[in-house]
Amino acid sequence: MKLASYRVAFHTLVHKEIMRIMRIWVQTLVPPAITMTLYFVIFGNLIGSRIGQMGGHSYMEYIVPGLIMLSVITNAYANVVTSFFGAKFGKHIEELLISPVPNWVILWGYVLGGMARSLAIGVIVTIISLFFTRLQVQHWGITISVLILTSILFSLAGFVNAVFAQKFDDISIVPTFVLTPLTYLGGIFYSVQLLPEFWQKVSMLNPILHMVNAFRYGILGVSDIPIATAYSIICIFIVLFYCICLRLLQRGVGLRT
Repeated sequence: MKLASYRVAFHTLVHKEIMRIMRIWVQTLVPPAITMTLYFVIFGNLIGSRIGQMGGHSYMEYIVPGLIMLSVITNAYANVVTSFFGAKFGKHIEELLISPVPNWVILWGYVLGGMARSLAIGVIVTIISLFFTRLQVQHWGITISVLILTSILFSLAGFVNAVFAQKFDDISIVPTFVLTPLTYLGGIFYSVQLLPEFWQKVSMLNPILHMVNAFRYGILGVSDIPIATAYSIICIFIVLFYCICLRLLQRGVGLRT
């Protein structure tokens, strides 16, 4: 009986999140598509034609996996942080906290919502990229698994931000000062092999670099880092953030007044 009730609660949360995404699709789906189109035009066509090849592929082909991953990362994070903080701000998160729904059900309900939006954006950006270049996926298993794992990771990260946020300004601090620099320095637009040896080693500390390269390997078959290392780092961060999220929910940090 408990399992059935948990299933109903989980399905309700996921359905609510998906309906929220679709209800405001002009804000959730259209802006990322327009932004990525501009990236393809400016960096791929205009600048890429002057750069030439990178990693044995045209510059447009090289940056497409990175831009898809960029859209997945930012939208997974943004969906959860805005949705959960909105629930806090509207005070209806208290209804979930006093209900007999386990914390892991609440957490995965929001995470699945973030995954739904980020993967939908990933598909949209991929379709848009086909108007600019041809993609031939080399390793489907790696491509799909890295995409899913990355969306889970940044949905969890967005949840942590939402728990600690006290006002709307707080949900933009981490994306602006942490997430954006890490993504743009994560090998989306360049190969780390172009950097001096010292900065190559420093770049290896950026977890987003591993995700971008693993995804690029899945599509193009080229990577600046070992794929096993990338999977290990992604999984370690997922476990870490998952434990943090459950702990925060259990203690009611930033949720109970």
